[in-house]
Amino acid sequence: MIRSLLAFFALVISLAPAAASEVPADGTPGTVGRIYSAKLHRPGDQSSFPMLTLGSADALELHFDDLEGGVKNYYYGFQLCNADWTPSILHAFEYTRGFQNVRITNYRISSVSATRYTHYQAMVPDRNSAPTRSGNYLLKVFINNDTNQMAFVKRFVVADTKAGVALQVQEPFNARYFRTYQKLNIGIKTGKQMTNFSPQDLKVVVLQNYNWRTAQMIDRPTIYRGDYYEYSDEAITAMPAGMEWRWLDLRSLRLMSDRVERLNTRSDTTQVYVKADGPRNGQIRVQYRDLNGRYSIEAMDNVNPFWQSEYGNVHFTFTPPGGKAFEGQDVYVFGELTEYAEGGRGLMTFNESTGVYEADLFLKQGFYNYAYITLPRDKPGYPDMSSTEGNNWATENSYTVLVYFRPFGARADELVGAGTVSSIFGDRR
Repeated sequence: MIRSLLAFFALVISLAPAAASEVPADGTPGTVGRIYSAKLHRPGDQSSFPMLTLGSADALELHFDDLEGGVKNYYYGFQLCNADWTPSILHAFEYTRGFQNVRITNYRISSVSATRYTHYQAMVPDRNSAPTRSGNYLLKVFINNDTNQMAFVKRFVVADTKAGVALQVQEPFNARYFRTYQKLNIGIKTGKQMTNFSPQDLKVVVLQNYNWRTAQMIDRPTIYRGDYYEYSDEAITAMPAGMEWRWLDLRSLRLMSDRVERLNTRSDTTQVYVKADGPRNGQIRVQYRDLNGRYSIEAMDNVNPFWQSEYGNVHFTFTPPGGKAFEGQDVYVFGELTEYAEGGRGLMTFNESTGVYEADLFLKQGFYNYAYITLPRDKPGYPDMSSTEGNNWATENSYTVLVYFRPFGARADELVGAGTVSSIFGDRR
């Protein structure tokens, strides 16, 4: 009897999940490989939000380059997370159908380019492995089927359609916000599958331009009536509008595009010098089409941009007002190209002799959006564009609203509804 009890407890301990650790930021590099240009998006649309619908045939494309070259045994697996991206206490077999880890078998050695790398790609999920619950997921890419040899992680979500989401972007009424912020009106109508819960059981997350770095979580509605919940308090739902994103066309490294000052192809690595940028706050806003901070791998010099594109060392320069550094603030190159400055990526260095901020990024051929932000030095803070880009309420932004719900007795948050709206095109359901 005692031996049976000991065997039972040993089994329970072996099945217990590991202690919750801090979730890596999106695109965080791991301990193996030199990973660049890692992207996870809907098929054919590199600027799309990585979201799957539960129980559908939806898929996502995964692309990345390993600049160490050669061929490695890369695998990927899923990690379910709660609405705040803390790891779920559920075991992998409770939210994954089929194999826990899937090998990435589609790869190609680079050709035509001087930079040697191996390009890997995969469709997620695989037919032999797929998420079975809605919620937030980390796609973890590692080597040799060993999760301790992590290469990088990417975030994506799996949505169920239990709640309807209606969205509207408005100019705020508050005098502090009405010229520089955009306000969201959010209406949520819960379905018949969601019963016997309090308003605080719903968590609403607002993403501006698919950026988790600046996401806002709302845990209680402004008003609610029956199965309708409204979130319209502009003190909570208003966000800085920013400006239209700056652009950099690197689709060709043989010809200079409009934002490139000069090219140096005589060294081992192509050196690209971007024209110096200055602050745009206080300037007249100009409307133009952009990628809302994303980038797209493209090339005009070859046939296939994924394994025939070149890499270049790109030099960014930002001139602060009066040629003086911002006191107590660091300046970053901001956007998907630096994973929104997570982990200090994109940090610029102030050059005392020239009075400018400088940063070098190793980028693949493509079309890039970027901006400059300031963050408090040596302490956490919210990305601020007021000193570098400015904020204008008429700026075109994309907003994604995700609705999470945890039923009574459940051990993980479910993603029960999602909606997207553009600040230019008005209402969206």
